[in-house]
Amino acid sequence: MRYATAGAHQPQTPWLPPRWSRRQVLTAGGLAVAGAMMTRAVSAGFLRPGTGTSIASNPSSAAAASGATAASASPAPSIATTAPTPVATPTPAPTPATVTIPVPVYQQSMTLDCETAALQQGLAYYGHHVSQAELFALEGADTRLPVMGANHTVLRWGNPYTNFVGYVNGSDWSPTGYGVYWPVILRLAQTHGLPNAVGGEGYAPSTIYSALASGHPVQVWIETRFARVTLGTWTSWDGTRVRYSYAEHSVTLTGVSPTRVRVNDVLNATQYWVSKTLFEANFADFNNMAVIFR
Repeated sequence: MRYATAGAHQPQTPWLPPRWSRRQVLTAGGLAVAGAMMTRAVSAGFLRPGTGTSIASNPSSAAAASGATAASASPAPSIATTAPTPVATPTPAPTPATVTIPVPVYQQSMTLDCETAALQQGLAYYGHHVSQAELFALEGADTRLPVMGANHTVLRWGNPYTNFVGYVNGSDWSPTGYGVYWPVILRLAQTHGLPNAVGGEGYAPSTIYSALASGHPVQVWIETRFARVTLGTWTSWDGTRVRYSYAEHSVTLTGVSPTRVRVNDVLNATQYWVSKTLFEANFADFNNMAVIFR
């Protein structure tokens, strides 16, 4: 801004644009600030960045910061600022604890009877002791042999959703025997002491982990020793499409940690941990099939 000298000891009067009135001019410590138009030099003279306090300790220093000559001894006013509101730092979620369930470990008594043995483990945890032979007798084994196709594929066979398919002491590679799926196992669980058991396909892995963390063993369908083999689909005698694997196997999950699940494997009566990544890949091969014992 340009200023006109009005006297040796008189405060300077700012030059006003033609359309401004004196009511639009604010005088602070001898500095004229027109309307809201305060230059960066002037504003810098009032505040030290981040402190909310004036750095114009006397009129001359404030005027020097703005390029103006102060003729008044009045101190420049301080500009008050509002302290920022503290932002709370969120507390990280605790790492989930490792949970194990004291389910007894059994070995399957027949060559392909893994599903019945896994069921037996789940029942025993709740105090219901039933032999594998008794449970298997209720699975209505369909011992008809399959119709085979090219490249050792199965075209037609029984329906594991309704009966055990094949000979229980047969071979799953020949194949002369296979296994049974969740509806049969769930029915036996519900009629042998666990009426609140649930089962099906399409379970999210998180649902399985939550059940385990709540103390409920879970029977799942995977591949033997968590191997990955080629999958196929056959059509059952009643027209149902059946997804199958020559390494089809069933185990009981009995624990969970942030990264792993614990397995009671009836193949050779062992208990071990596997990564969730490996478990979930196998689980998906059988369309996330499970029975939750509760």
